[in-house]
Amino acid sequence: MKTKIALLILFISGNLLAQEQKMSDAEINAFKQDVNVVSKKIKTLSTDFVQYKHLDFLSKDIETSGKMIFKEPSLLQWQYKKPYNYSIVFKNGKILINDEGKKSAVDMGNSKIFGRINKLIVGSVSGNMFDDKEFVISYFKSKGQNIAKFVPKDATLKKYIKQIELTFDKEEATVVQVKLLESSEDYTRIVLKNKVINAKIDDSVFTN
Repeated sequence: MKTKIALLILFISGNLLAQEQKMSDAEINAFKQDVNVVSKKIKTLSTDFVQYKHLDFLSKDIETSGKMIFKEPSLLQWQYKKPYNYSIVFKNGKILINDEGKKSAVDMGNSKIFGRINKLIVGSVSGNMFDDKEFVISYFKSKGQNIAKFVPKDATLKKYIKQIELTFDKEEATVVQVKLLESSEDYTRIVLKNKVINAKIDDSVFTN
């Protein structure tokens, strides 16, 4: 019986290790280079997304979906379409919010959290994310994917964000998932799919 339990533990441990392993220095450098090469070619990007909000006290994650649109150097829009209409635009240092027609604006200079999240998401497309001095970054690999984990150095930000994980497709070297872990056990997971790269996108899309 003890032998069977020991084998089971080894099997589970082996599977966990197979799912996510730390990258070597050589793998990290190759990964960064791949992302930078691909990102330099990206002028615009639009993608559908499904967002899962996990709250510890709920048995089921809250699911929303919509579209994300990016245009270099730093125009970014999140359009939530289901189950409600809600959009957020990051533009010229401001966050423009349209909640079912009710509009408001927030200066990113006054919001560390939104500013840094925006910087990471834009950086994941522009290739500048790995130089951020405000995060401790660790790198992992799993089947078909590479994962970069960002832990904030700033104590104030750390109260709200414990870690940000960006998952990249190994072949395409583009982000396929964003996971934001809060200081509690709650987290937000955003899965990106149906990417369209370098299609023409007019600036008027980001007026909100």
